[in-house]
Amino acid sequence: MKLPFAHSSLLALCSLLFALCPTLHAAKPNVLFIAIDDLNNWVGPLKGHPQVITPNMDKLAKRGTTFTNAHCQSPLCNPSRTSLLTGLRPTTTGVYSLQPPIRDVEGFKDIVTLPQAFGKAGYKTYTTGKIFHGAYGRKPTDMEFQVIGPPPGGKPFPPKKLVNTPQPHKLVDWGTFPHKDEDKNDYICASWSVEQLDNMTKDEPFFLSCGFFLPHVPCYATQKWFDLYPEETTKLPPMLENDRADTPRFSWYIHWKLPEPRLKFLEDSNETLNLTRSYLATISFVDAQLGRVLDALDRNGFADNTIIVLWSDHGWHLGEKEITGKNTLWDPGTNVPLMFAGPGISQGAKCRQPAELLDIYPTLLDLCGLPAKSAHEGITLRPQLEDAKAKRERPAITSHGPGNHGIRTVNWRYIRYADGSEELYNMANDPNEWTNLAGNEKLNHKKAELAKWLPKNDAKPAPGSKSRRIELMDDGRVFWELEEIKPGDPIPEYE
Repeated sequence: MKLPFAHSSLLALCSLLFALCPTLHAAKPNVLFIAIDDLNNWVGPLKGHPQVITPNMDKLAKRGTTFTNAHCQSPLCNPSRTSLLTGLRPTTTGVYSLQPPIRDVEGFKDIVTLPQAFGKAGYKTYTTGKIFHGAYGRKPTDMEFQVIGPPPGGKPFPPKKLVNTPQPHKLVDWGTFPHKDEDKNDYICASWSVEQLDNMTKDEPFFLSCGFFLPHVPCYATQKWFDLYPEETTKLPPMLENDRADTPRFSWYIHWKLPEPRLKFLEDSNETLNLTRSYLATISFVDAQLGRVLDALDRNGFADNTIIVLWSDHGWHLGEKEITGKNTLWDPGTNVPLMFAGPGISQGAKCRQPAELLDIYPTLLDLCGLPAKSAHEGITLRPQLEDAKAKRERPAITSHGPGNHGIRTVNWRYIRYADGSEELYNMANDPNEWTNLAGNEKLNHKKAELAKWLPKNDAKPAPGSKSRRIELMDDGRVFWELEEIKPGDPIPEYE
């Protein structure tokens, strides 16, 4: 018997909706959000160190797109993560230091952060490890995530410090001692992430963030990871004697007095190789934890409908420019891993265009079909994720305190400090930034071209800022962590 027209039309409509259900579900992909603390470009896909062993990052790069010229907005944990998670530059919020959390800053108490945006869009949001800086974001009353897992940390610790650094900070240490991988915070965070993936269903989209602590100091790893990098063959990073001879004195002010030691200490105490091996060993350990999480994603059938993004909050020096640690505007301090994989993203691609961590928030909104936010200062990376050769007009901009900025294009780096002193490097010819060309009058046009991208307004440091705060006052005085640096003061641990 022939169905009436209305009935047949309704049946056809229902059939069409049923057929579209997988498509509708796929239009709202999951997000796996992987953060790695203090990781520079020493990973296989970026080739920052010729001997680094990161098989899982290598696999992730093959299934997605790697940005080889990605840079942080600040070379310090709190401002970098705050910028990424709010979509705003440090020069807008005034968050340049290890304090305060963004919710304590007037005018930004109610800002919608990245995990909140996904929670409001119907995602179930999970977190473990270090995503925001410090303890913020981990209390249920913070309202950043719905499900909160184990915290970050550097445990276990040896009975006493392994290296007697000039500044006896507990965390500034490296080496190996008898302990188990399973007892390390990063292993525990990976296990929790695996457990969540094993128990999730496909009925509700998820935003799962997992923040690994290593290779942040203390760079402790078990012996098996050190064995990957034998003493006899491990290469040190490229370094130039007296590399700071052509850099302005203000370049020292932005990392004036730190717990992380200078190169001089490493050389005098014969610790350069030990630190290099320790950093490499912790990278390989974290890579293994990443692999466990990716395996769980694949095993549970989520891979085809999940956007994966892996990033680090900033780089880290291991002797380059005569220092260790962060707080710089050179490539070792700003260049970070940034990888995306998932539906609609080119596989095995590498993009040389400059990218910013600031771009992650708008990019994830775009990829997941969520509304863009007009206040965001980053831009979507979707064009480059679809075609790695797609050009991007904007450079990457890194700031460390008001007036101190680095501008990075494909081939150039320009730095201007708060006192007006400058650095200029041709990154195509001088990737180690050994020759400052700022004094070459023939390149004044290049400096002017790059200077157009300097932030037009530098917010003052937010109230409560102290740790690693650098500020040039209107009267010309310079303050580091609220203490004045006199013009003739010797550079700590250097002069």
